[in-house]
Amino acid sequence: MTGDRPEIRQEPEPFDYPLPPERIAQHPAPRRRDARLLVWEPGGGYSHRQIADLPVLLRSGDLLVLNDTRVFPARLLGRKRGGGATVELLLIHALDRSGRWAALVRPGRRLRPGSEVELDGGVVVIVGDDVGDGMRELRFPPGEAVLEHARRHGHVPLPPYIDRPDMESDRQRYQTVYARHEGSVAAPTAGLHLDRELLATLVAAGVDLAFVTLHVGPGTFRPVGGEELRRGTLHAERFVVPAATVEKLRQRPAGGRVVAVGTTVCRALESLEEDAIGEQAGETRLFIRPGYRFRKVDVLLTNFHLPRSSLLMLVAALAGPRWREAYGVAIDAGYRFYSYGDANWIPRANAGGAAGEAT
Repeated sequence: MTGDRPEIRQEPEPFDYPLPPERIAQHPAPRRRDARLLVWEPGGGYSHRQIADLPVLLRSGDLLVLNDTRVFPARLLGRKRGGGATVELLLIHALDRSGRWAALVRPGRRLRPGSEVELDGGVVVIVGDDVGDGMRELRFPPGEAVLEHARRHGHVPLPPYIDRPDMESDRQRYQTVYARHEGSVAAPTAGLHLDRELLATLVAAGVDLAFVTLHVGPGTFRPVGGEELRRGTLHAERFVVPAATVEKLRQRPAGGRVVAVGTTVCRALESLEEDAIGEQAGETRLFIRPGYRFRKVDVLLTNFHLPRSSLLMLVAALAGPRWREAYGVAIDAGYRFYSYGDANWIPRANAGGAAGEAT
């Protein structure tokens, strides 16, 4: 009819999905192994298990790869000198050995370069200029033991969707039982479900364990922007794959699968050169998204991830478009989402694609 306008349909974002707020886990399961596990069956369909059922899913000859990074209490609170405003600092990494650190600063706009902040515990830091990726320089007093100060006075850097103050119990539960190398501001959350007894059971059944270290940065929580999509690379994360792990990858028995515990392990393994020998260390900006051809990982054990995040895109690259169906199944079945939530067992789909590049 004259004057009628055609209906305009808003296409959904390709990596967005609706999630009821009550599905976001605010606390971990009573025991690590009590978390639920959604198994994505290779031929389609799903089964509902628990982490305690991993001995049924893993078999002799499989290589279970874990990220042994350790979260440190990187969230520091204080007040601006001369104004009294409350300030929150999130330490990310040291810029050098002289007490200069990169940090996220809130409220950043009120803290001009040269502003002084007195932290809980009495240490005074100077806020400097932008150092990239939304971070600011912090200058600690010469000789200050920054990590020791954080251990004494810092807070566990819980993700923003956990809507409560950190508790003493988070120092233990927001940490894997095999954490060794301090440096992360977020936990490799798939590993939070594993306890020592379960790992010992798997080893006794012939499952081999291997480790990587990838220090998780705040970029893991950020939606992927247009610039990153155009570049095809992500925020940098430091990683080490020890020589023993590289050798186990090269020598795994026929039929043995590489099972990555978490997207951080997957990113570290897929950043390896095909013919890597000996310890591999460096910085990766690898962006795994649909079209990527996996070279190392056969199965991914991982939590549920934020909409529009690089982690969800990694899942879509591994499993194909069924991720949306699987997430819908999980929501309908009452699974708990994100860092303290439940997990998925996702086998790699057969579909190929162009190999990604690690930079």
